[in-house]
Amino acid sequence: MQLTLYHLWKLSYRLWNACVDLSNTSRNGDLRTAIGTLRHVAADLLFLAGQPPGIPSPATKCASFYYKTGSVWHDLRRFDAALACFEKATDLTSNINTNDPGERRLLLDLHLARSRTAWDLSDLSLSINLLSRAKKFLFGCVDHYKALATQYLLFGKCHLAKHDAGSDPPKDSLKLLNEALELCDKGLAASRTRDEASDLKLLRSKALRFIAAFHLQAEEFDSVLKCIKVQRGEAVGSAAGDDHPSLSVLAVKAWLGLGRYEEAEKELKAMVANKGIPEGIWVSAVEAYFEAAGAAGAQTLKDVFLGLLVRCQVSAAFAVRVVHRIIGDHASSSLEGSDVRAKIVAELVSEERVVGLFAGDSAAKQRTTLHSLLWNW
Repeated sequence: MQLTLYHLWKLSYRLWNACVDLSNTSRNGDLRTAIGTLRHVAADLLFLAGQPPGIPSPATKCASFYYKTGSVWHDLRRFDAALACFEKATDLTSNINTNDPGERRLLLDLHLARSRTAWDLSDLSLSINLLSRAKKFLFGCVDHYKALATQYLLFGKCHLAKHDAGSDPPKDSLKLLNEALELCDKGLAASRTRDEASDLKLLRSKALRFIAAFHLQAEEFDSVLKCIKVQRGEAVGSAAGDDHPSLSVLAVKAWLGLGRYEEAEKELKAMVANKGIPEGIWVSAVEAYFEAAGAAGAQTLKDVFLGLLVRCQVSAAFAVRVVHRIIGDHASSSLEGSDVRAKIVAELVSEERVVGLFAGDSAAKQRTTLHSLLWNW
């Protein structure tokens, strides 16, 4: 009987290794499904083999097979099969009490995998409950804090992105983001090297940025500015300074929400000095400012845009959007500040550096669009 179990064990490993070799050489979707099925068979064979003599930690090895098979099913979006594998692996590891780092990490990874699969099955309560249970498997390890915080952050971001525009953001997204932030702080307290602390500080900054985004959507503008202040290292006891490009946009929109146009203008002008800000972020900041400030902000908009031309790579498409914002979507019927707008647009489009953006065949489409905008106005 023992010999038969040992043969089952060896057969399982041979089948598993063959699946690994096939997976490394194939990208065919149908074949990947077949390989997933064979992996599942290999895991079941290992489970049937039980505990042959001389095999150390057989339950852990079998759980590892089920975990990896579940991950394959998850990638193939076979979520029910994935969840079944993860639950089997969890049962096999329920009595593990070990100091082995690999086995400890398996306990955490299983709960994270089950949580992701439950999330994709839209069972949000189970998903969040599994994340909460995963806290038992941190073991004071910085990598474990980082992995769990990352998962909380991803769920928080997804939850925040799903809410309908114009409605209050879901409170659950803030809870998830705050959990990520708390785990980062605990991980930093446990870190012993600069690299460990550096990774967690970056993750912490991401969590704070999304918390600020939540408060912006909830129109809690003072809270947005507090998050930004902490990130930039201006608050007492701040862990690290940070000036991610998106912070400037968040700050501009928060100041505008409070009706503090001068502070928003200062923030906008300060952005010009940062060469690393992508054009998409610039567009968002510029449009938010002008939407709030209207004709009174047209001169600032022009100055900022010309400042960008000196420091950054600016496209003709961005110039068209700026001109379009100054003109307005309904220029023919809008008389507010029309003389001021006309003067500023004329100065902007006749500026030599702006004209240069529209030179050549590559900018032909944008040149036609700009001519149409100016002609129709």
